[in-house]
Amino acid sequence: MVTAFIRCAVAIVICCGAASAAVAQTWPERPIRLLISFPPGGSSDAVGRIIQPGLEKRLGRSIVIENRPGAGGMIAIDAVAKAAPDGYTLGLGGAGALGGNVALGEKMSYDPRKDVTPVTVLSGSPFILAAAPSLPAKSVQDVVALAKRQKLAIGHGGNGTLMHLTAEMFNQMAGIKVPLVPYRGIAPVVTDLIGGHVALGIVDPPSALSALEAGQIKAIGISSKARFPRMKDIPTVAEQGLRDFESFGWFGIIAPAKTPPHVIAKLNGALVAELKEPSVVERIRALGAEPMPQTPAEFSAFILREIDKWTKVVAASGDLKK
Repeated sequence: MVTAFIRCAVAIVICCGAASAAVAQTWPERPIRLLISFPPGGSSDAVGRIIQPGLEKRLGRSIVIENRPGAGGMIAIDAVAKAAPDGYTLGLGGAGALGGNVALGEKMSYDPRKDVTPVTVLSGSPFILAAAPSLPAKSVQDVVALAKRQKLAIGHGGNGTLMHLTAEMFNQMAGIKVPLVPYRGIAPVVTDLIGGHVALGIVDPPSALSALEAGQIKAIGISSKARFPRMKDIPTVAEQGLRDFESFGWFGIIAPAKTPPHVIAKLNGALVAELKEPSVVERIRALGAEPMPQTPAEFSAFILREIDKWTKVVAASGDLKK
């Protein structure tokens, strides 16, 4: 009787494996929905639409984009987490909804560590520590020295944003306590830097590039670990003494938890191939970002590292957690 039970169990496993392989071979059989967690016109929407045509050709099915903005990107990710794990509902989410919000103690209806399956990061864009043109500082060391002698302030794109966390991490790693000033987005920060109304700001390349090129603001350092290809002349914050300083905004593709591994593998292969296409690389770099193709395992580990890093920054701040 035990032997019969074992034979039955083995048969079930074999059948399930055959069924999974069959799904992998036939998927996709109908259009795929891609839920983008921000409105049309933004960076995440632009990246999604850059990869859409090539991904359709590689998978042989239409990719239907639906913008689901709201709650800092969490509405779209929640919808993906609750969708059927069949590979026909995907999400394009960012650093906040898939990492930073956990560290901040946001009330979330999903857990990015277990309720979704990471597929690959699409692109990442570092932040720039910028200064008003009149500030007598050209380096991180200059900024730290000034902060210890006079009153400065760092503008950022809003409380709870990755720019806010980056500014706080700069304070912590530099051993200073420069007041952090929240703005409604990055554009107003750039405007106030140009006008000299705020000494320092955490800005991103798309928002600050024209002002930097015109000499209206100064770049003190960039937050990527290595120099950014689009702005190789800007030294990193890390190379200027704050070792291991790294922060960047990123967007990635996720699927519901328990989506068949073979489907994830097929999707990842198509996305990674697309992200290596020269024309796609060029268009993403034109946005001030860099393609970041990863395996699902690498993306999963990356999300965990991001959550861990920002959780430590929030805990050390003593007042950022909501």
